[in-house]
Amino acid sequence: QVQLVESGGGLVQPGGSLRLSCAASGSIFRINVMGWYRQAPGKQRELVADLTSGGSTNYANSVKGRFTISRDNAKNTVYLQMNSLKPEDTAVYYCNLRMLTMSYWGQGTQVTVSS
Repeated sequence: QVQLVESGGGLVQPGGSLRLSCAASGSIFRINVMGWYRQAPGKQRELVADLTSGGSTNYANSVKGRFTISRDNAKNTVYLQMNSLKPEDTAVYYCNLRMLTMSYWGQGTQVTVSS
């Protein structure tokens, strides 16, 4: 059974920073995509960023220049460095892993940006 465990969420002031981590455990195929999605109250879940095992990245336009996704393939861990946070970044952030025909999700971690 593949499991994803997120950490690093919390409360931060506008302009502040947070770093999210997600560790995948189980049998992980070497070719995969790991990423972050978020869901704000009353809104649909949306892609924030993802990163392939080969190093290709994709970012939502709303976070380009502020967020950076990275991964450690040996540890099956993905990170999201979030800088210059805005109130509209407030959401539950979910880690995602796609490999072969399967897609897996973490439990989510709350990020709140408020003064």
